Amino acid sequence: MSRPGGAPDHGTAPQAPALALGPYQVAPPVVLAPMAGITNVAFRALCAEHGAGLYVCEMVTTRALVERNPKTLRMVRFGAAERPRSLQLYGVDPEITARAVRMVVEEDLADHVDLNFGCPVPKVTRKGGGAALPWRRTLFEAIVRGAVEAAAPAGVPVTVKLRRGIDDEHLTYLDAGRIAEDAGVAAVALHGRTAAQRYSGTADWSSIAALKRALSVPVLGNGDIWEADDALRMVAETGCDGVVIGRGCLGRPWLFADLAAAFAGSTERVMPTLGQVAATMRRHAVLLGEWLGSERDGCVDFRKHVAWYLKGFPVGSDLRRALAMVSGLSELDDHLARLDPAEPFPASELGRPRGRTSSPGRVALPAGWLADRDSPVVPVGAELDTSGG
Repeated sequence: MSRPGGAPDHGTAPQAPALALGPYQVAPPVVLAPMAGITNVAFRALCAEHGAGLYVCEMVTTRALVERNPKTLRMVRFGAAERPRSLQLYGVDPEITARAVRMVVEEDLADHVDLNFGCPVPKVTRKGGGAALPWRRTLFEAIVRGAVEAAAPAGVPVTVKLRRGIDDEHLTYLDAGRIAEDAGVAAVALHGRTAAQRYSGTADWSSIAALKRALSVPVLGNGDIWEADDALRMVAETGCDGVVIGRGCLGRPWLFADLAAAFAGSTERVMPTLGQVAATMRRHAVLLGEWLGSERDGCVDFRKHVAWYLKGFPVGSDLRRALAMVSGLSELDDHLARLDPAEPFPASELGRPRGRTSSPGRVALPAGWLADRDSPVVPVGAELDTSGG
């Protein structure tokens, strides 16, 4: 990947310390957020080829794991070079969550477990899961404590991912952070939005700063990190110990190279030409094929990434459509060859949001969910039997 030459020197950022997660040192302090259908083995490998960090697999549901759902078992496979292996679990039932973590430990499935309490998707929150769950603080504590206790014999660190709360009238992140710390988690990550915001508006970084002040365990910040300089700014403004990268790396796995440079104090940033982007696109499709077991399956899964890779480049709609319908590598090669390899990266796209956007809305919750914060009752039918969001 090319880097811009002759860029003005704006000074260097101080080198960031490694992020301590139990026995593991994550340097730079950068974590890839789990994204359904995205952060599979192939995408994690591609990102890791560009820069270091902790790369978390897609969200796995605890029930699907303990029931050995075939799709879920494939999702918890890791590449030979992935260390530490990071697995995110979603669960609503403390007993099932503890069973899932014991399975992870006994079968050596992962080196780190993250618990999802940040998902705003209606099919999750209407069952009391994701960002809705911390409102029921007694249930939340039982889940977290059970997971930590199940992981402790093997020294597997457990972390939690939160949102600010259900909505502005039902904030939970400070209580949840303190409960999680008392239960023994290794770190807490906070997306600076409520579930009601979904992916709209802007993330409230002041809440990340407030959580950092409230806790002694490491706090990671998430939300609106589109460029490496955003990550530096978040750390400077909030004091957080590391950052979680989600939508900002869609179609831009080289963002992790920028992040590594930024946290090392360098102002250099990757600005790939369209030819270099095309090479990355092909590499992505190849890795997907290797993971899924066939060239065709890899190319079909790759289709969803095309628009992100080409965002901002002057590529005609017919060629974009053709690339988003490929079924094999030779077909992909033919279409990629039609791109202008010398086309520079569109600087106008720097700092702009990527990936899904949505409008704020009322959060779907189980009946009577807000009435009793200390109820330990697990909602009927709360556990999802499939993984991946």
